[in-house]
Amino acid sequence: MRVSEILAGSALALAGLSTGLNILMNNDDGFGSANLRELYKMLKADGHDVFIVAPVNQQSSQGGRSVFTDEPLLVSNSIYDIVPAGSPSIGPDPNDSHIWYYNGTPAACTFMALDYVLPNFANFSVPDLVVTGPNYGTNLGPFVWTLSGTAGAAYAATGRGLPAIAISGSNGAEPYYNVLNSSHPAYQVASVAHRVVKGVIESAKKMDKPKNTPLLPLGYGLNVNIPPVDLSNYTDVPVIHTRMTGSAETNEAVPNPDKPGTFTWANIRPLAPGVNRCVNGDCGLTGETKAVNELGSVSLSIYVVDYTAPNTVDSRKLVQMLAKGKVIPVDDSKAYFGEHAKRFTA
Repeated sequence: MRVSEILAGSALALAGLSTGLNILMNNDDGFGSANLRELYKMLKADGHDVFIVAPVNQQSSQGGRSVFTDEPLLVSNSIYDIVPAGSPSIGPDPNDSHIWYYNGTPAACTFMALDYVLPNFANFSVPDLVVTGPNYGTNLGPFVWTLSGTAGAAYAATGRGLPAIAISGSNGAEPYYNVLNSSHPAYQVASVAHRVVKGVIESAKKMDKPKNTPLLPLGYGLNVNIPPVDLSNYTDVPVIHTRMTGSAETNEAVPNPDKPGTFTWANIRPLAPGVNRCVNGDCGLTGETKAVNELGSVSLSIYVVDYTAPNTVDSRKLVQMLAKGKVIPVDDSKAYFGEHAKRFTA
């Protein structure tokens, strides 16, 4: 199935867009990432007004941490020596005023973009869409999602009420200036990412919604992961609508064979049940880990910021237990669960 067909069926809404969008990009691999800049060029070629505000250096595995520098100047050169030590802690690329770096975590870069860079240096203050990545390496499953700076940057935007798409590829790190043609893995990953983003935008245009309706519903975002691709399949690798749970990984602590007396991580076996339990939504969807690693497909999972207060048999039993044990007052549970409280505590 084509990307546009999947996204049109998802009823992701926007309407009235006859011109390009205002798009903010970010990542956790740094503003010199080949993946990031290749997708940036493709989106600009589509007529969108695109700004990058991304970490000055590698900031992987920061999750949603929002850490701002207390140093006004860089104490070391940026990634790939694009800007030297002694430069301001935030500033534009020397060769492109739409590409900015900041000496902070990915989530902090999102906030710096929204509250400083865009209002002061762009033709727009509020983006229509935030795209983070493509990341170097996939971010599959609920546990890894919480670790990813690329995911954290998108989640920060979603929390601010902005549509966001977090994208991760399966390729390794490369500086942007090494990409010379379509045979480069970064170009291929960016092309797949571009097809997905373009599919979201184009399918949203087809929806019969009032003008200026957000691209995605408030509090919703997309997590996209791309399998290994090459010249033979990057133009038509299939996309599957997925969920985060299902075949998902989490870690265990194991002795580090390379440094006795220390520990490192490994993927736990058998797979952990907690990170793979389906609590909400469509439990029939394929897990994104399986979609990417076993089926060789692009996974597209819809996430929401409100992952509390599930309305399930187990949650009703839990609230009933807490209310009967006077851990929570019945009135508090009514306020918390609203119209469902009576049957939860009856």
